[in-house]
Amino acid sequence: MAKNLVKSPTWKREDAKARFSEVVRLARSEGPQRVTVRGRDSVVVISVEEHERLTGSQSRQSFVEFMESLPFFPLELDRDDTGERDVEL
Repeated sequence: MAKNLVKSPTWKREDAKARFSEVVRLARSEGPQRVTVRGRDSVVVISVEEHERLTGSQSRQSFVEFMESLPFFPLELDRDDTGERDVEL
């Protein structure tokens, strides 16, 4: 069964920039909002709820959890204990 595909409202980049609050409000209340650059589709503005529904990412990590999940943790740094440096002014 084919879904009834309705094209999202389209905004020129200049108009979307000038009326950004409205684009965001409509994305939250009416659904995705397309933005074009030089007449070609460029981006789609969607609500965070729609994004989470599409990506399945309902739970959010804390910043610490995110940083700890990066491949360079645990990061061990050695501090240079040579003391002060001479600076010419």
